[in-house]
Formats: sequence, structure tokens, C-alpha cells
Amino acid sequence: MARPTIADIATRAGVSKGAVSFALNGRPGVSDATRERILKIAEQMSWRPHSAARALGASRVDSVGMVIARPARTLGVEPFFAHLLSGVQSGLSAESISLQLLIVEDTAAEIEVYRRWASEHRVDGVILVDLTVKDPRVDELRALELPAVVIGGRGGKGALASVWADDRDAMLSIVEYLAALGHRRIAHVAGTPNFQHTQRRIRAVRDAAPRLGLLDAPSLTTDFSDAEGAAITRKLLSQSDRPTAIVYDSDVMAVAGLGVAMEMGVSVPGDLSIVAFDDSILTQLMHPALTALSRDTFDFGRQAAEVLLETIADPGTVINRRTADPVLTVRESTAPPA
Repeated sequence: MARPTIADIATRAGVSKGAVSFALNGRPGVSDATRERILKIAEQMSWRPHSAARALGASRVDSVGMVIARPARTLGVEPFFAHLLSGVQSGLSAESISLQLLIVEDTAAEIEVYRRWASEHRVDGVILVDLTVKDPRVDELRALELPAVVIGGRGGKGALASVWADDRDAMLSIVEYLAALGHRRIAHVAGTPNFQHTQRRIRAVRDAAPRLGLLDAPSLTTDFSDAEGAAITRKLLSQSDRPTAIVYDSDVMAVAGLGVAMEMGVSVPGDLSIVAFDDSILTQLMHPALTALSRDTFDFGRQAAEVLLETIADPGTVINRRTADPVLTVRESTAPPA
């Protein structure tokens, strides 16, 4: 029989998982009557705290950490991260938990932050983004016994809790739509090459090309910046056999690409269709407005916070939560090729 979890108790009691955590750890935040009811249900279900949770509970600091290893200038113009962080903070604030946010240069620096946080017990858990191929952070966090949740992919094939959407299916929906319009030369301006989500999107384009009869479907990697997005677009549009459609891995790069097309006298969507993998106010306010994948990024962040708090309360349970896939929102930047 499976070991009962915080979620099982919450379902039986008809309360939130946060309320169960408060009651089981003797913390304020629930009424005496609710606390007594939760404890009684926990006893009936033979629930016992995980040893790591019991040790952590004795010195809880009510703070979680998030370290982002990307250039600060790039992050400063990305609506995706603003919405994601707002959602994370919303989920944590509902349980009176604070968020420590640091921006560092690379993964090595990020790992050093985790080691310091763990040794000084500065946080109760951490949120990971941008999972890389053979990511060293997964084993490091397991060795530190620091509760963690991965946003955007399964952490170490399920070794860490995760909240994710299917990047492959999302990318396929874009390529299939463009192919249905008649495009046969589709370029992909991708993100950082060692990110797992970048690799999933590249493979999706590559695998779909022969099935959809594409003549050309290159993926060119970048650092997600507007500058590199513009430079790659300029290179693509300077070719004699230039693409009739370009898919960008971020809204910022898509907007930069639109600017380059206008600079070079390439009509959008008359001569070139543009699609952004991320939707935002940027893509909506452009002229023409950009076709993009839409999703509730705020709720994505809120669910990540929720899963992390569940993991902190019960480290023995690894939660892999799949969220709704992004949906293609067709706007004025896509049309059949001339």
C-alpha cells in the first residue's frame, strides 16, 4: 500500500495542502477545529512524516530560493520571466513564504549559491529553471538534500519534482500550421543550445520536416537575446533561398526579427510569416500582431510554488505535474507564402 501523502490528507479533509502542512507542523494559519480534524484524519491514515521533512521542520525559515543563470540584460526585457516570477510569488505569498532571487553568470556559480544556502540554511527549498543536458544541478541538490522543483522539464528523469508543459507538441503545432499554409522553407531561431527545452524544440522541427515535405528546416541557436535574434534573422533573409516562415523561441527575438524584416524591406506576412513560441503584450502590440503560442505563465509559476511547498512538506514524494499545453493564437503575422 502506498504511503499516504500531504495531498491525500488534504483531499480527505477538504482543505488545501498548505493548511495540512500548517496543521501537521504545529504552525499558525489554521483554526483549532481544522487543525484537530486534520490531525485526526492523519492518524486514521497512519501518516508519518518523512525523516527529511521532520528535520527540516524543526528549523523552517519560511523562504525559498530561485537562481537564474542568464544574462541580467536579457532577463530584463523578457515578459515570460516577469509573469513566471509573479506567479511563483503569488503561490508563495498565499502561504506567507518569501522568495530569494539571484541572477548569476553560469551554472557553476548557481551551484555555489545552493551550497551556501544549504550550509547556512537560508532557504527551505529551491526552484530550478532552464534544465540543461546532463544537468549537474540535479545530483548536487539531491546530495545537499535540498527540496527542489524543476520548471519546464522532468528533473533528472523524475529524480526531482517538476512542473512542465510539452515543448515538443507545442512546437509541432506551429510547424504543422505553417506547413498547412503551404510553407516549405521554415527556419527555427532557437534558444541556448544546452537547454533541454531548446533541444526538444529542435528535435520536433527536425522530425516533422520529412513528414510535412519541408524543403529546408534549419534550427539556429542563440542566447535568447534580441541582438542575436536580429543577427540570425538578417543572415537568413540575406540568403538567395531564404525561408518563407521563421519560428522564434521567444517573443523578444520574434519582435527583433520583425524589425529586421522591416529594415530589409521584407513584407510580413506577404513575403515572410513570423511565429513566436511565447506570447506576451509585445507580440500583441506589434504591427502586424504576431502569431504566438499562448499559455497562462502566471499560473505556471503559481503551480511551481505549490508543488515546491508540497515537496518541502513531504520530501519522500516526487511530484511531476504536467500543465496544459500552449495553444497557438493566430494573428496577422502568418499567411500562405507568396
